[in-house]
Amino acid sequence: MKFVRSVISPLRAETLRALGARDGWLVESPDVLRAGFGRVVDRVELDAGLDSPTNATGALQRHEVVGDDGPSGTGVVAFATLPFDRNAPGELQIPEFLITQTLSGDAWLTCLEGSNDWREWFDAVTDPVQETQSLRSLTYQPTPEEYAHNIALAVEILRRKEIDKVVLARAVLGSVPEPIDAAAIAQRLRLREPICTLYSLPASDGQRFVGASPELLVRRIGVEIQCHPLAGTITLPPNVAPDDYQTWLLGSTKNLHEYGVLVDEVVRNLANVYDDVYADPEPSIVTLRTVAHLGAWVSARSSNLDTAPDALEVLRVLHPTAAVGGVPRESAYDLIRRLEQHDRGHYAGPLGWMDSRGDGEWWIGIRGVLVKGREFEAWAGAGIVSESDPIAEREETRDKLASVLTSVLVDRV
Repeated sequence: MKFVRSVISPLRAETLRALGARDGWLVESPDVLRAGFGRVVDRVELDAGLDSPTNATGALQRHEVVGDDGPSGTGVVAFATLPFDRNAPGELQIPEFLITQTLSGDAWLTCLEGSNDWREWFDAVTDPVQETQSLRSLTYQPTPEEYAHNIALAVEILRRKEIDKVVLARAVLGSVPEPIDAAAIAQRLRLREPICTLYSLPASDGQRFVGASPELLVRRIGVEIQCHPLAGTITLPPNVAPDDYQTWLLGSTKNLHEYGVLVDEVVRNLANVYDDVYADPEPSIVTLRTVAHLGAWVSARSSNLDTAPDALEVLRVLHPTAAVGGVPRESAYDLIRRLEQHDRGHYAGPLGWMDSRGDGEWWIGIRGVLVKGREFEAWAGAGIVSESDPIAEREETRDKLASVLTSVLVDRV
């Protein structure tokens, strides 16, 4: 297939956001908004998940791009939200239309040759007006008591030094009176979490995964990559200056341990495929609306573009990181499957895009809601180490769930 790329005048960001969020593909970082729409014109199948022997770059390069020049992420681009289970099937989808627009006002349209009605799609978009709704039903899986018990079991294993860290998550399933407008969720999240990356992507079983992720798993541009792993959490009370809480987080033995395990794992795994890997020597604070985390920038560089792994190959090396899985990876994953007893689905899986150059950006699918009609599902997890307190970790996930749901979906939990 042939695609045509054109430089266009910048468009209204709110309309683009709604267009991608409702029925298309939206990935919007603070600097770049990517909105795909129209039909799926091709797929890259991952029948065995990230372990599939798929050359995604080669599959995307089968399609020709003509017209104006453009940077990475403006030509043939495939979007995906992949399951947390790295062996579960997934797919990357190429939309009929793609608009990429930067914060500075540069914009490109890429469309399948012969598809000329992109303006009709854009002009037909209505602004989201849906407010948060009241709950019709709400179910926790597992119950709060069961979740705290699972953490206590994990802590005993961690104290025996069988595992260094494990992330245990829990879900809340519910329904509201009216069908949920993903564009309204995306619009509220853009205002509430301006430093996060918005996403709204079609998931399995007719669901849509919409949220705002603070955690960059990998950004690959040519021979260079960047990662921004996060670990450690403190809840920030409303209308209170966060300085004292941030200072406490920087001095917390438990949170620093969790952070160190994560960064060491990312560096170690990248060193298997890159000769030059660098990580910030000290953690920094990443402050969101209701929580703060410890974060670090990790970068790596390849000496040869021809042999540099593409964005999906880097993803194969990294996922799941200790931020959402644990260390050692296999042992932690086995413990997750034993204790959680409920498939995470797309929660904590990679989501993002890649192009025919092998460039791409992938974030961890957290701080989001899976929606379908009037029903929703949300998840939150906590990093468990040997110093963890089951009740404190349970309350951390409660605060995370409440923050996501009351920010964008329901009046109260």
